[in-house]
This record gives sequence, C-alpha cells and structure tokens, in this order.
Amino acid sequence: MLAALAQARMRAAPMFAKWCELNGSTWCPAAPADVARFVADGVSLGIERLWPAVQEISKVHSSLGLADPTLGGVAAVAINKVGGILPPRSWPDDRKQRFASLPYDLQVYVAAHEAQREKALRRAQNETAIARQKLAALQAQQPAATGGTTAEGTAADDRKGREVDPNAAA
Repeated sequence: MLAALAQARMRAAPMFAKWCELNGSTWCPAAPADVARFVADGVSLGIERLWPAVQEISKVHSSLGLADPTLGGVAAVAINKVGGILPPRSWPDDRKQRFASLPYDLQVYVAAHEAQREKALRRAQNETAIARQKLAALQAQQPAATGGTTAEGTAADDRKGREVDPNAAA
C-alpha cells in the first residue's frame, strides 16, 4: 500500500521525481535547495516547461500538508533567473528587491498589470497634452477674431457695465 502511494505521488511530479532519482535527492519532502538545483539544471527547458513542474512540486507538498519548498528563498531566486521578469519601473528600489521573492506567477501578473497601468497613464497624459495644445490654439485665435487681446476685450466689457447713461432717470 505504501509503495502504491509513493508511486502515485511520484506521478504527480514526474520531472522533479526523475531528476531527484538521478541526483540522489529526496523528492518528497523536497528541500528548497534541491528545487533550486532542479530549476538551475533545467534552464535549457525554459520557464514555459519549468514553471508547470515547479507548480506540481508545490501541489504535491501542499496536498500532503508539507511546507512548500518552491516558495521564496533559493528556489524563488532560481526561478527568477529563468523567468527574467523585471520589477515594475515605478516601484521604489527596496520594493524591487522584494519583487524577486514573489512566486513567478504573481510576478507575471504584477508586471503585466503595472505595464498596463503605465500605458494607460501615458495615454491619459498624451491626451491631456493634446487638449491643452488645442485650448491654447483656440485662445490664441479668439483675440485675433475680435480685433484685440483677451485682456483688452475683458477690460472694455468691464467699462461698459460701469458707464452711466445721462438720459436715465434717477
């Protein structure tokens, strides 16, 4: 019965289990250093194949109530080297270092979300600049159409309101 259970668990994380057999490591429970070495050895596979294998390791450990050896520490650093996701430019330097400790899938989400936010912000800034330029052009054309500057036109309007009509009854 124990052998069947061990085989079922091994099938849940086949890449890592095979790697552990070849490297004399225990695949469950796995040490974070072993996960990091597994990731470093599998760099040629690319993050697209490595990340699902790392998630399988995580699921097996979590399902058994064991600590997840893929979160943080040396395992996260190894995954970051393969994933190559840079922290958002808008983040302060101390937070950029913390970004590297996030799990890869969260890094993907945060980086994409921040890139989308920055793009929307730049678009809004460009639209604002265009609107300001149009407003300035309209303001420059308005005095030319009335024959004077805006300040002169406003002063003349103010004087008209204060003039006294000599024919008006008191």
